Amino acid sequence: MELEVENKFTYESLGQDTFKESNVYELCQVPPVEERPTTRRLDWEVRRAEQHKDKKKREQTTWNKPVIVLLSLIVILQVGILCLLLAHIVYTRDTGTYSGANSGLPDFTEWANGVISKVNSNVTGSLPDFNEWANGVVSKVNSNVTGSLPDFNEWANGVVSKVNSNVTGSLPDFNEWATGVSQNTLQLFQDITNFTELDKQILHTTRDSAQKLINIVNTLSSLQSTSTSTAGVVDDTFLFIRSRHLSKLCNLSFSFPTSCKHIKTLLPTSPSGYYILASANGSTYTAYCNMEELCGSGGGWTRLAYLNMSDSTMNCPSGFRLYQSGSYRACGRPVTSSGSCVSVKFPSHGISYSQICGRVTGYQYTSPSAFSIGSNNLNLYYVDGVSITRGSPRQHVWTLANGVTDTYNNHPYWICPCSTGSSQTVPSFVGNHYFCESGNHAAYWSSALYTSDPLWDGQGCVALEATCCAVPGMPWFHRDYGNTTTTDYIELRVCGDQSTADEDTPVSFYEIYVK
Repeated sequence: MELEVENKFTYESLGQDTFKESNVYELCQVPPVEERPTTRRLDWEVRRAEQHKDKKKREQTTWNKPVIVLLSLIVILQVGILCLLLAHIVYTRDTGTYSGANSGLPDFTEWANGVISKVNSNVTGSLPDFNEWANGVVSKVNSNVTGSLPDFNEWANGVVSKVNSNVTGSLPDFNEWATGVSQNTLQLFQDITNFTELDKQILHTTRDSAQKLINIVNTLSSLQSTSTSTAGVVDDTFLFIRSRHLSKLCNLSFSFPTSCKHIKTLLPTSPSGYYILASANGSTYTAYCNMEELCGSGGGWTRLAYLNMSDSTMNCPSGFRLYQSGSYRACGRPVTSSGSCVSVKFPSHGISYSQICGRVTGYQYTSPSAFSIGSNNLNLYYVDGVSITRGSPRQHVWTLANGVTDTYNNHPYWICPCSTGSSQTVPSFVGNHYFCESGNHAAYWSSALYTSDPLWDGQGCVALEATCCAVPGMPWFHRDYGNTTTTDYIELRVCGDQSTADEDTPVSFYEIYVK
């Protein structure tokens, strides 16, 4: 198109010459003219060349950008590696050089703690108190949950009731079962004339029955917690069956034996343990029978009195005051500002007896002085210690006195009459029927319970009291009235002739038998 424009331009230039038709023109030979570029053509070619050059430059520049970036990253990476190598070299140098390298840097721990502190302060400052929040949550949960649950006691009682009904409904009737055992035992009496063999079969039957009851009670104990122990339930049932057997043996019309001696006579091989006895008024009660030799006499002893304060389930008799020192417990006089006695009585249940056997253990408190000077009245506080009597009016059985010290006789009127150098006299109604001991091994005393040396146990009698523990039978006391029998109750009194702040002799253990 550019060429056409140029030709047109040439023709126009030629067309500008004017001529006349009447004139005669002669065409002469014109030599060819060399074509030269015009100014416009030169400009266009220059621009075209520059455009081509710019395009090549742009292509080159576009291709070089990623290469430059890549090379830059490589350089940066090399510089970083170099820095790490330098840091490692500095770190592995000696301590002086390492410290010097770090001296210009901030302490990292300090910086980190500062950051944590600021974060904590910013965060916790914007949060509510955690305890307050937690308590609020718990309160709401409790109110929502407990409001929707049934009363626990009501629920538990319902469960226990259902368990009981299910369990007892599946067990045989106890009376029917016990009657069957009795009938079988009676059949044994009729069929077997050999008494020893009969006794063995009775005991064997009883033990089997007791074991079955143990299994039943163990099952019940796992279902419901009660205050009655498994051993107690089994023992009660065991003694019931055993007493029934004995009733059948002596044809007592299903009544019970009246004493342990009675049982021993009916069945000499009866073991020691609890039995049901019949009292004089026809009622029954449970008593412990000692079927072994006691106080030099054969078995058949009925226990009327028992206390063991080392058993945490036992309490002092009514009217007695509890003493406690650590794990030691004992029962003494209630607080008083003068001499006094505190008493407990044990009925005989109509048992006719001629012998009494027992033992007592106590502790000294402060400064008891054994027998009161000039006192010869059984009904008063004639002793600092324990008085055991029977019946009314009182008849003396045994006295257990408490002296002030067992080592020094600088107080001859306050130490036991059996101690060397004592000036005490024993009341006439006591005679030789007494024990005396002190729990204090020092010359003087303090307001304390002397638990290191229990009284009347036959031990710890040193120096002056050596003869006091040499009494035959100690710690057991024994009265034998021969052919004279009585049904008197037994009375135990703790006495003192001064205030309880000055002296007392609380008891921690006793057991008294009759036969």
